[in-house]
Amino acid sequence: MKFLKADQNKHWRSYEYCSIDIETTGLNFQKDEVISIGAVSIIDGRFASVGNFYEEISPVIKPSVSSIQVHGLRGVDLESALPVDQVIPAFISKISTKYLITHAGWVERAFLTAPLRGQGYKFPKHIIDTAALARFCGYADETSGHEPSLEFLARKLNLPVYAPHHALGDAMTTAVVFLALAGEIERTGELLTVKRLLELSQ
Repeated sequence: MKFLKADQNKHWRSYEYCSIDIETTGLNFQKDEVISIGAVSIIDGRFASVGNFYEEISPVIKPSVSSIQVHGLRGVDLESALPVDQVIPAFISKISTKYLITHAGWVERAFLTAPLRGQGYKFPKHIIDTAALARFCGYADETSGHEPSLEFLARKLNLPVYAPHHALGDAMTTAVVFLALAGEIERTGELLTVKRLLELSQ
């Protein structure tokens, strides 16, 4: 990623970002798979309403009943979808040179690391996490051990919730939450840089 090697001390609006979200067949990292990916660009500190990325993926195993109850994607719905190795190159093209934004990014890291590596691309070591930014801003109990729900956080900030548990919808919600939290941090008076956002996300 070119931007990750650049000066990280400029104002955060100087950089391009990509908010991402995935849906999976379940949460077992050893056997479950990604079945949809959404990605939304943020340029000049603004949410991109067009040109965003969404693809469904045909898994080797069918989604679990519990996962279907969350995202609504059944095995039959994915029969005409492309396999993951045909989707990932376009996804890489979308996120390349941008800082990644996720909500509770351990899920994306766990499920995307191997597919990205298979295409010669490394999942970034450092990403911006809206769940961590929310804790910093006082919207979540740091001692609870639980990530603040994306929907809860959006509603707390009086923001729209776009298609919950749909990869593109959640990527869009994550993007607007990020913009709101970045603005809130800026209002404390500090010069908010991308380096600071990455530090707060650790």
